[in-house]
Amino acid sequence: MNLLDRFLGHDAWTTRQLLLLCQGMSDEQLDREFDIGHRTLRATFLHIIRNMEIWSGLMCGMTAAELRSTDSQGETVSELLGRLDLAAERLAKIAREVVDRDAWDETWVDSFENPPVEKKFGTAIAHVITHSMHHRSQVLFLLRKSGLTGIPEGDVFSWENEVGRGLSDH
Repeated sequence: MNLLDRFLGHDAWTTRQLLLLCQGMSDEQLDREFDIGHRTLRATFLHIIRNMEIWSGLMCGMTAAELRSTDSQGETVSELLGRLDLAAERLAKIAREVVDRDAWDETWVDSFENPPVEKKFGTAIAHVITHSMHHRSQVLFLLRKSGLTGIPEGDVFSWENEVGRGLSDH
């Protein structure tokens, strides 16, 4: 398995595992405010997933207007899990196309910027993955502060031990 597939697999799986831990939480627990980042579990998950949706959509050629029209696709844990699956699938698809074309340094137009700005595929893909990890760290903190136990570390070894063994290159 190549490094990109490890990063993509770990990114989506770990976010999913943390969301699954939240399935039994009440709206009050999901929306409890803390003095960090996006302040609540729900807002932080929304931010992670929306970032994946927007960046992967832009790299696939969607316009900012098209992406803005999907802003309120659902905020329950179940809906967030569905959104995560779609966003992760789209991100993996575009990333694998970049690999196949060896297009890491090719550019695409970020129409969310005003004026629009050209960005490199490789940098954008790395940004999405590292951005998710940054905010997952905040989720781990919020889960601990919420009193949850049995919270996973969220590292790549945990992912590989759970689902990554035996996967082959794409």
